[in-house]
This record gives sequence, C-alpha cells and structure tokens, in this order.
Amino acid sequence: MKLTTGIVLQERTFEGKTYKVSTCKIEGYVDDLEALKQAIYKVIDTDQYEYPIYSFSYGIAWKELIGEEQPYVRAEMKRMIREALLRDDRIQEVDRFSFSFTGDTCQCSFNVFSIYGDIEIEMEVPV
Repeated sequence: MKLTTGIVLQERTFEGKTYKVSTCKIEGYVDDLEALKQAIYKVIDTDQYEYPIYSFSYGIAWKELIGEEQPYVRAEMKRMIREALLRDDRIQEVDRFSFSFTGDTCQCSFNVFSIYGDIEIEMEVPV
C-alpha cells in the first residue's frame, strides 16, 4: 500500500507463537494449534462490549441469550460463535455443534477447522 507521502507500508503476518497463559500466570510460549486454541477460548470467554481495550467486534455478547427459549439459544449461539471465530484468518470453518441444557446453563461443543488442524471446543453459557 502506498501513501501520497512516498512512505511504503508493509503488512506483516505474525506466526502463531504467543505467551502461554494459565490460570494464574504466564508460563513460556505456545504456537500453532495450541496458540490458536488459547485464542479461541479467549474470544469466547470475553464479554463483547464490556472492555474498552478490545474492539466492539471482539468477544461474544452472551448476556443477550439470558431468558431465551432453547431453539433460539441454539441458533444464536451457533451464529455468535461462528461470527466471532471466523474473524481469525487461521480458522477455516466452525461446525459440528452440539447443545445440551441443564437448568439455566447451556453446554455447547463444536469443532474448529484451522490451518493447523482440528480442535474440539467445549464451553458453558448461562441462559
């Protein structure tokens, strides 16, 4: 991309290496599939619009599902997860969703197909 000032900007693609974040500390590094798995959990565990450090497109607005009927929750969770995760260029597809409900909680599992391989994700959301 060229600017009128004659400055040429170069786009850089960063490899899949990042810090390994555990429950209480940062411990070394992870890369490729493990780095992507960590990024996926970070996106789905972040409430959209809640933290000014993130753009409005980062995270998922789970609060919108509270009090809704199960068919609606299934459809919206699938849409929300797919939209949030497919923003990452490393992710090719998100599919094979499975839902179960216990009280006010929805357990969801799905597969992420990426350039590094496939990942099965499991999560719970209060509804």
